[in-house]
Amino acid sequence: MHITRRDWLTLTGAALAVPATAAPAAPLPALRSWPLQTPRRTGIHDVAPAPDGGVWFTAQQSGHLGWFDPRSGRSELLPLGERSSPHGVIQGPDGAAWITDSGLDAIVRVRWPQREVTRFPLPEGRRGANLNTAAFDGEGVLWFTGQNGIVGRLDPAQGRMTVREAPRGVGPYGICATPAGEVWYCSLAGSYIAHIDRRGGEPRVVEPPTPRQGARRIWSDSRGRLWVSEWNSGQLSQHDPASGRWRQWRLPGEAPRAYAVYVDERDQVWVSDFGANAVLRFDPEREHFDAWRFPREDANVRQILGRRGEVWLPESGTEHLSMLPTAA
Repeated sequence: MHITRRDWLTLTGAALAVPATAAPAAPLPALRSWPLQTPRRTGIHDVAPAPDGGVWFTAQQSGHLGWFDPRSGRSELLPLGERSSPHGVIQGPDGAAWITDSGLDAIVRVRWPQREVTRFPLPEGRRGANLNTAAFDGEGVLWFTGQNGIVGRLDPAQGRMTVREAPRGVGPYGICATPAGEVWYCSLAGSYIAHIDRRGGEPRVVEPPTPRQGARRIWSDSRGRLWVSEWNSGQLSQHDPASGRWRQWRLPGEAPRAYAVYVDERDQVWVSDFGANAVLRFDPEREHFDAWRFPREDANVRQILGRRGEVWLPESGTEHLSMLPTAA
C-alpha cells in the first residue's frame, strides 16, 4: 500500500508510519544522530560500517577517510593525499576500506586498523573519470563506476586494473553485487541498469520501463532481485533478473527525489528522499512505507549502508551521522 498525497501532507513529527491494515501500527524506532565534531567541514558523502564497530565515511570536501566511533562520539580523519576527493567507500573481503577517489583518479585501499594507504591509479588516458562507487564480486574482484562514462575492474591480488567505455557514455553511478556474486550497475544520465559479464567485462544494458527515470543507486536483496532508486521519476523500482519482471512504487509526497537505496538483512528496502528530507523503509511483502523525517533541514543522505541490526545514514548537508535499527 502506498502513502497517499493527502496522508503525507497531514502527518507530522520525525517518525511517520502508514499502517497497511486497520490494526494499530507498531511504534517506529527513534532515529539516533551524532554531529561529526571534526575540526573542519568534511563534506561527508558515503558511509560503510568498519570491522571494529566503528563507521567509515568519505570526506569528499576535505580529502579524508573518516572513522566514527558511535560508542564515544569521536571522529578521526585520515588524509588520503593531495587533491583527494573521495566519493564511495565499502568494506572489502580483507576487512580494509576500499574507496573510489575522483580527485586522485584512483581506487584507494586503507588497511585497517593499521591505517596504511595504498593507491591504484587509473590507467593513463582514463583520468578524469569522476569515480563514483565500487563493489566486490564473488571472486574478490573489485568493479567500479566513473560518472564520466567508464566501468572498471581491479584485481587486488595482482594489482591489475582494466577500464572500458560504458554504453551511452556518461552516467555510470551506483553498483552492487548479488548474493551469487554477479555485478550490476546503474546509469543516472543513461537511465538504464546493466549486468556486467565478469569474464569479458562487457555490460549488458537492461531497460527500465519508465523512460528517463534517472537510475541512481542499485542494491540486491537476498534473492538476487535488484532495487533501484530513480532520481528523476521519484520511484523505487524492483527488477528480477530471473523472470525479467519489473515493478515500481512511487515514493510518497509531492516531489520525491529518490537518491540512496539499500537492502538490509531482513530484505527491507531503505531509500533516501531529498524531496521530503526523509529516509523511508519499504516492506516488499506488504508494499508498505515507513518514513522518518530528519530534524535538520537538507540532510541529503547520499548513500545508505549497514550491518546486522543497523542502518547508517550520512547527512551530507548537515555534517551528521544517523542510525536506525533494523529489528523493529
